[in-house]
Amino acid sequence: MPERLVYMDNNATTPLHPRVKEAMAEALELFGNASSLHGMGREARRRVEAAREAVAAFIGAVPEEIVFVGSGSEGNNTVLNITACSGPDCEFGPDRAHGLITSAIEHPCVLQTSKCLAHRGVDVRFVGVDGLGRVRRDELAGILRERPAGLVSVMAANNEIGTIQDVAALAALAHESGALFHTDAVQAVGKIPVDVADLGVDFLTLSAHKIYGPKGVGALYVKRGTPFCPLIRGGHQEMGRRAGTENTLGIIGLGTAASALRDSWESEARELAALRDLLWAGIRDNIPEVSLNGDPDHLLPGTLNVTFRGVEGEAILLYLDLEGIEVSTGSACSSGSLEPSHVLLALGLEAEAAHGSIRFSLGRENSRQDVEYVLEKLPPVIERLRKMSTAY
Repeated sequence: MPERLVYMDNNATTPLHPRVKEAMAEALELFGNASSLHGMGREARRRVEAAREAVAAFIGAVPEEIVFVGSGSEGNNTVLNITACSGPDCEFGPDRAHGLITSAIEHPCVLQTSKCLAHRGVDVRFVGVDGLGRVRRDELAGILRERPAGLVSVMAANNEIGTIQDVAALAALAHESGALFHTDAVQAVGKIPVDVADLGVDFLTLSAHKIYGPKGVGALYVKRGTPFCPLIRGGHQEMGRRAGTENTLGIIGLGTAASALRDSWESEARELAALRDLLWAGIRDNIPEVSLNGDPDHLLPGTLNVTFRGVEGEAILLYLDLEGIEVSTGSACSSGSLEPSHVLLALGLEAEAAHGSIRFSLGRENSRQDVEYVLEKLPPVIERLRKMSTAY
């Protein structure tokens, strides 16, 4: 058995916050349909609307701008598919440009949807990033000048390398050309300041299980007055913007997570940044030929992506797992692929270097002792693997 269990894969999913556990346990008997008019239904509706208020307050929105969805991926798909909508009741309108521009380092749910939309005839273009993972603003401006687009979608912070984008500046560029702007803020919310008014976005996506809430529920911010078309139709729920009986229990969990983090995220972010820096300093000082991936000046507080030259990331992951240390080689949504990370390739890394990268993503339950344990176990793992490697 390992000496210690250290979970450092919080960008993939987070453990439930104690307040979320308590709230969801208390709500287990609240089985009424939030659309029903009887007492149980009215109580379910009250709890759903209280959660809506909590989520709205967390990101500087008003409750009417929050749509509960089944996941961050569903929220992203909802927004992107607006560009392909042309029905008679479509708010997006036949006179608006329907093209889509997104970045080369987006989450797979955005990239794969974008490619699908391209096959359906949508004009999809991709903007590149620099070696630190920051979207090339001049390139985006040039693409927008070349021909109009209906929507620009750029993530607020990258799930693999932690680079934070200047969303406000990118949104302003999009608006100057007449395009709407969406940001996938799944990794940003609860870790850095996220206020929809300050960012100037039209759409924003977040997910409960990245902020110590339950899996299977997320939220989509839709700015008042912004053209919108539902992805899931056939019911009046969510003010007609997302059909299907509300996941009352999950929504309660999301609302509770938002309330809990609203009180504590800033202090937790400072602590995570200190732990991340301690981890990086220990890796850099004790293991030769390593490099950090991402922008050290614009980095999520708990994210550290490191390339270990001459070693396969999957091998590092498995050896660390034997020591009770749980990390990732990249996005959990693409971890089944043997292809090198599209994010790291977009930064300019060679395939071999991309294959030798590990993501450590720390969360509120990690401690200095966890970091010290990783720094005790990691160097001999890398040394052992390099002795077996033909690439080192």
